[in-house]
Amino acid sequence: MKSLLPDVSPLSFSPLDVSLTAAPLLAALYGITVLALLFVLLNPTGVRRAAVTVSGALVGAATGWVLAWFISDVWDPWGVSLSTGTRLWAVALLAGVAMVLLNLRGQPRWRRGIAICALPLCLLSATAGINADIGEFPTVRVALGLDAFQPLSQTLATARGDAHAASTAGTTVASTGTVGTVTIPGTVSGFAARSAMVYLPPAATGTNPAALPVVVMLSGQPGSPSDVFTAGGLAHILDRYAKAHSGLAPIVVVPDQLGSPSSNPMCVNSALGRVDTYLTIDVPAWIRAHLHVKDQPSAWTIAGFSQGGTCSIQLGAAHPELFGTILDIAGELAPKNGSEAHTVAAGFDGDAAAYAAAAPAAILAAHAPYTALGAIFVAGDGDPRFLPGVRTLADAAAGAGVDTHLFVSPGTAHDWHTVDYAWTTALPIIAARTDLLAPDSVGMTG
Repeated sequence: MKSLLPDVSPLSFSPLDVSLTAAPLLAALYGITVLALLFVLLNPTGVRRAAVTVSGALVGAATGWVLAWFISDVWDPWGVSLSTGTRLWAVALLAGVAMVLLNLRGQPRWRRGIAICALPLCLLSATAGINADIGEFPTVRVALGLDAFQPLSQTLATARGDAHAASTAGTTVASTGTVGTVTIPGTVSGFAARSAMVYLPPAATGTNPAALPVVVMLSGQPGSPSDVFTAGGLAHILDRYAKAHSGLAPIVVVPDQLGSPSSNPMCVNSALGRVDTYLTIDVPAWIRAHLHVKDQPSAWTIAGFSQGGTCSIQLGAAHPELFGTILDIAGELAPKNGSEAHTVAAGFDGDAAAYAAAAPAAILAAHAPYTALGAIFVAGDGDPRFLPGVRTLADAAAGAGVDTHLFVSPGTAHDWHTVDYAWTTALPIIAARTDLLAPDSVGMTG
């Protein structure tokens, strides 16, 4: 067993860590924008111009709604329906732009200058509002793509399963866990994965750490493993749980199942990459060699969001000898890479039967009845495209003998707020199923 410890101390707070979703910041930005638009609307040149401005704003608003509908429901570049909140921000943006443009002519230079300044304010407010709705960029650092995570050192301990591992945390349980990057090679699969992420709870970094349960978590597509911690805030959720449970939380490993942000090999073995083999052979072998984890399937969970959620139910249902619990957050009914025809051609060498067999419901039926597998399904109530499929798979899992839980996240859509709700809700269930808090798993922590 190898222990993983940070090479450097955590970065101190900087302006790059300012929250982009903080209510005071958003309120100030929205307030300034509204004042600028009111200045434009309350034009001293007459009622007629004000009426034209209002009419133009209504046309702009309608255009914004139609544009959002076209992008989300016709063009559909991301395979995800835009939430109502995001659509309303598109409405507000084009309404504001129309107001400004209709008030540029026939105005004193100073009024035109203020009106022009309102344009970037409208754009910035809409961008900030959409970001707050989706939860993609919580801080300036994340928005700029600046990686705040450091590599984890890999120090060989005396043997796998030793009760003692090297630590820089002293003899007491740390207050927070450790997050860092690691390399998990595709030794058997040959899959060229990007760097993976690992979360070590406080109990894993003290002296004589306990063998802990492990969660293999998969991000969505497009995306990267770090999204789970930057946009998803997973370390904070796990730290809160650990603080309330003597430093205990699952170890979380976030491998790369994509290869690049634009790729989607769909977690099967194909010409796009042997991702099934990577996630079920290479990644578990690396975890067992480098982390002090419980080895039985009941202590292993596979989880994922969106495309990663699809992978979690595919692989978890197909490998109950490896995973005892599944957390599917807004996954799909079947693996998808573009249209169904393109999916079959690219991922299944044109074999429609193989594609059908790779659907999670088909996998569940083929392996039924299950005797020890558990599954937790979560989707947002504002996610009309994915929620019905999640309900369908939850029914299929229950029918196959899986211990099934279904949760609907209130007021969220296909976004990172749903991931936050899912992990917060599912973590106690995962802890119970994996015996995280069992007395014989606590070990010596001080």
